[in-house]
Amino acid sequence: MEYDEPLFFKVMQYAANADRDVVDMVSGNPDWEPPQALRDGLHEYADADIEDFQYPPSEGLRELREEIAERRNVSVDQVVVTNGAGEANYLAMARAMERDAGDEIILTDPVYPYYPGKTTMLDGEARFVPTERDGSLDPAKVRDVASDDTACIVVNTPNNPTGAVYGRETMEELVAIAEEHDALLVADEVYDHFDFSGRFESALTIDSEHRVVVTSYSKSMAITGYRVGYAVFPDSHVKAAKTRHMLVNVTGSRPAQQAVLHALRNTDADYYEETRAMLRERIDAFTDALDAAGAEYSRPDGAFYVLARFDDFPGTLDNVYTLIDEAGVAGMPGEAFGTARDEWIRFALVTPRAEEAAARLADYF
Repeated sequence: MEYDEPLFFKVMQYAANADRDVVDMVSGNPDWEPPQALRDGLHEYADADIEDFQYPPSEGLRELREEIAERRNVSVDQVVVTNGAGEANYLAMARAMERDAGDEIILTDPVYPYYPGKTTMLDGEARFVPTERDGSLDPAKVRDVASDDTACIVVNTPNNPTGAVYGRETMEELVAIAEEHDALLVADEVYDHFDFSGRFESALTIDSEHRVVVTSYSKSMAITGYRVGYAVFPDSHVKAAKTRHMLVNVTGSRPAQQAVLHALRNTDADYYEETRAMLRERIDAFTDALDAAGAEYSRPDGAFYVLARFDDFPGTLDNVYTLIDEAGVAGMPGEAFGTARDEWIRFALVTPRAEEAAARLADYF
């Protein structure tokens, strides 16, 4: 089986090799500082005893899992610490597929490109449900697609790339659909700390043996390189997920987990609120400049991405390359996220030069 190289890498490589200055708004790599407590925890770990430099428990450091379980009001035995949300998603989707409960995976359109990639890798068949113009998801459309061949429903809230936040009623309906068809709902909540709407509520508040919640600290603590995420599985699925995790990865990084644990225990809510305030300012500045460019755009209720559409300039890979060469701004082509927004271009607001990038776009168009 052949896998397509994610377009993220192609665009980033093209921007890196450009002959001019380029504002990189391709990937969701935060540019802001992690919590000071995370740095402190890593420094402290450097002086640990030699036994602390060896393998940690495969499912994650016990203390970290206990901290997560207490915060999320779940049993510690349900928590599997993973190599970022990427592995957490893989474990959940793989568990859904290995139950002989169907071979179809329902995804939204637009969609984070790694979900269909994992679907192909797991030999599943993707079924796409279009979201509404504002990015919201109508559960009735999911119900229309779902069948006894449905193994898994994957949703991301707050959403990349639309910025939509799915409310509790939507998540309750999705869990109910999963239960009706013996499927697993995989709720990817990696942007849970970036809700600007006040509507976000974790799927963990919905008790069901048919839902798995995955997330990571990559975005919330601005540490995408640390690769510390986790999944919360129902009791009936956690043992199989832990075994697959052990066979694929053996375990995760001990110093990264220790640093995250120290940060969780010693970082107050102001850190996250200050980050959200900064992002709100970026969103305002970027969308104001898009108004000047005459663009249509989405204003995110969550996460930190903006989709923009420019007249007679569809979101193809070639046009993204053109913007890099002629405007000095790198975004992601809408066609990378499916067919529903293939006229659009996605910009990640993870650079202090976001306002400058928008001004360049306004000048260009």
